[in-house]
Amino acid sequence: MKKQNNNGKVKIIPLGGLEQIGMNITAFEYEDSIIVVDCGLAFPSDDMLGIDLVIPDVTYLKQNIDKVKGFVITHGHEDHIGALPYILKEVNVPVYGTKLTIALIENKLKEHNLLKNTKRKVIRHGQSINLGCFRIEFIKTNHSIADASALAIFSPAGVILHTGDFKIDYTPVFGEPANLERFAELGKKGVLALMCDSTNAIRPGFTPSERTVGRTFDNIFSDHKNNRIIVATFASNVDRVQQIINSAAKYGRKAVVEGRSMVNVIGTASELGYINIPEGTLIDIDHLKNYPDEQTVLITTGSQGESMAALSRMASSTHKKVSIKPNDVVILSSSPIPGNEKAISKVINELSMKGAEVICEDTHVSGHACQEEIKLMYALTRPKYSIPVHGEYRHLMAQKKVVEAMGIPKENVIIMSSGDVVELNEESWDIVGHVQSGGILVDGLGVGDVGNIVLRDRQNLAQNGIIVVVLTLEKYSNQLLAGPDIVSRGFVYVRESEDLMEDARAVVSDAVADCLDRHVNDWGKIKNIIRDSLSDFLWKRMKRNPMILPIIMEV
Repeated sequence: MKKQNNNGKVKIIPLGGLEQIGMNITAFEYEDSIIVVDCGLAFPSDDMLGIDLVIPDVTYLKQNIDKVKGFVITHGHEDHIGALPYILKEVNVPVYGTKLTIALIENKLKEHNLLKNTKRKVIRHGQSINLGCFRIEFIKTNHSIADASALAIFSPAGVILHTGDFKIDYTPVFGEPANLERFAELGKKGVLALMCDSTNAIRPGFTPSERTVGRTFDNIFSDHKNNRIIVATFASNVDRVQQIINSAAKYGRKAVVEGRSMVNVIGTASELGYINIPEGTLIDIDHLKNYPDEQTVLITTGSQGESMAALSRMASSTHKKVSIKPNDVVILSSSPIPGNEKAISKVINELSMKGAEVICEDTHVSGHACQEEIKLMYALTRPKYSIPVHGEYRHLMAQKKVVEAMGIPKENVIIMSSGDVVELNEESWDIVGHVQSGGILVDGLGVGDVGNIVLRDRQNLAQNGIIVVVLTLEKYSNQLLAGPDIVSRGFVYVRESEDLMEDARAVVSDAVADCLDRHVNDWGKIKNIIRDSLSDFLWKRMKRNPMILPIIMEV
């Protein structure tokens, strides 16, 4: 490793994952080396009509492709790996991660036919890799998915510690507790900056251990021996599924795993030995009918009320194989992701109408550190600078408060925005510039072809509807041969508004006649005059502003 170079500064460039939960991706740059930590997607907000997902803008990485040494992935959640198949097509560099993480990435690459072209390397906790002038060490942490890691990034300017998503669980369901000794050792040697997960920075206290959920499940199973049980949780929470299966085995029930992402993850996890399913406990969904209800438990996706997930389809009676019965007990084992509350309460209402009992108390613990664990992480690592990451602005500020209370001077807490370029070393830090960043919208197979203008049109169409005006002009004389005809969608129900449509047609006819009398030959002008006169008329009559599309054909 190079001798500590006093004037050398390391750059930290978050390309996503700040100001929002999701789309985590951060570049670290020193001279001619760039490494990228995580490459996640975000789910569309309500105003992004028809958009499937949002991926980060990696223009900066494409411009500096010869410096980019690889993607280093902390864990296998969608908001950390989901954009890889899209981004690797443009930034084809090796991907490093722990066993389960790489296996989940490979599932994605298979779907996108990228397995052959992508180099992937499985790294164990405690191992280091050298990428350019960086050395990256993977450190064991706990999270709501197995094999999560924090990263110690050794650069010539100093050590940057990135926690990834983490909580501190002294009694995890699978594997070891987080490697707190290693954090302490690094703290003794000196940590330049700590980039710490802020998702739960607003919450005081500690996050309870994953095991507490297992006890809740046990109690629910023992209280409902005569009911079929359906548990909805996150597909990626392998430990949660393990505990449901433990309770099922204990009470002699057969378990079914349902929902595409759930089947994928659990299949991968059991192949790799991250989940231990007793012989004969798991059955295929088609065999459900061979067992009485009280001997079965369904483990499904859809705890966030997603309309296409298994639970929502059961609730709305569109699931091919499972229908909700009055005696069912449905456990929602997750907390609402901000923004999903409405969808979840809709599903709960639908389930309740079908007579099912819905339980959501104490059936979930978070995978993220609350304030006390964040304090512990700072106490162990004693960083010079604090850089809160992974969260909306309010979460970052909440962490800032916690950190300042621990005695880190407030000028050493760096609140960044996506796209900021922060340069730092032992002496000082500074925001030295800004690179292009933001979300690129994916709609079907189109990546980035739907932008703000198209979205604005979609919102306009959704709110106001559309009116199409069609007329035919003769080629040279500009005589009106047919029309104008008016077609409307999403504006009024035409059959009940014939008078309005007749009047509208008269308004357009007058406008066209007026144009032709004045010998206006420019079709653009004619269209504008039609649009303006019809728009005025409809606003006066209806106080509505539909989108108006005049179409002129020539014969």
